[in-house]
Amino acid sequence: MVNRIESVDILRGFTIAAMILVNNPGSWGSVYSPLLHAEWHGLTPTDLIFPFFLFIVGISIYFSYKNKSSTKATYKKILIRSFKLIGLGLFLNAFLPYTPFLKEFEALRIPGVLQRIGIVFLISTILFLNVNFKTLFGIGFLILIGYWMLLGFVPMPDGTMPTFDRAPNNWTMFVDFHILGEHMWKQDYDPEGLLSTLPAIATCISGILIGRLLHNLKDVRWLFGASILLLASGYVFDIWFPINKALWSSSFVLVTSGWATLILAVIYYFTDVKKIAVGTIFKYVGMNAITIFFMSSFIAKTFGLVKIGGSSIHYWLYKNVAMQSFLTDKMASFLYALFVVTFYLALGYALYRKKIFIKV
Repeated sequence: MVNRIESVDILRGFTIAAMILVNNPGSWGSVYSPLLHAEWHGLTPTDLIFPFFLFIVGISIYFSYKNKSSTKATYKKILIRSFKLIGLGLFLNAFLPYTPFLKEFEALRIPGVLQRIGIVFLISTILFLNVNFKTLFGIGFLILIGYWMLLGFVPMPDGTMPTFDRAPNNWTMFVDFHILGEHMWKQDYDPEGLLSTLPAIATCISGILIGRLLHNLKDVRWLFGASILLLASGYVFDIWFPINKALWSSSFVLVTSGWATLILAVIYYFTDVKKIAVGTIFKYVGMNAITIFFMSSFIAKTFGLVKIGGSSIHYWLYKNVAMQSFLTDKMASFLYALFVVTFYLALGYALYRKKIFIKV
């Protein structure tokens, strides 16, 4: 972005900080419920985080590629960036901090957060470069309706009707199981699976469309209006297609895009309209978002596997830093996560001060 929009960087950084917070509790057995995903249908604050990031990817696509032409050089850069993201995600899935370096490939999980970002970025950017905004809106709309029709009304191969429940007769789980097999997060589904990546593209498209609105914005009330429209549509759609992150349901796309737009509108009003510094610390993380997310995941995995005196580095730090007799287990676990977030906020600030911006 040549002329960076402060609020977008802040929202991106806030989203990464939230990802790190929910991914790094002191103990997974002691976590406040808002910091966990909904068990199936429903929505918690944690469920908002990943769609927020894909939404911001869409905004970034608009500002980064609005003046680009569909040349071989442009496509080459898009492909390279996409493959880098997918490769980093696979690396995290395979990494063990000792020999042998890789898990047995029979059990290696293939999907993941960075893999989904890479695929969604690739497809969404190519669409953006080749179709106009009306067509792009139409594609997003058709994805949401088509996904609902497939998951709700197309009979399974054995003739039974599909459901939205966590059961074998669910198209999302069926596709993942028969294509990915043992390479899934769990035996019955993967939250970043194959079929559910399709509506994730619609999330990114919503970000592209909001990016266009943001670029031509004359009154912040348009952003607030767009958020209300998305939220209302999503919560009404929930009647027929339940809000569900694991399925990345169409109602989930609309509701999470609505919340993302609303929060962006609030930040934009204070930072870009009123010029009031709000959440500036998150801007520094937002300018190295993927790098800091990757490092946090890599270090967390290393700390969970490397032992010190019979316990992992993670547990040793948790026990000696956060676990205090006057704290409840959940508060201690939350305090540890806050320490981790604080470290990466400081890292983001240090990188910014040294003008180090690592592009993936």
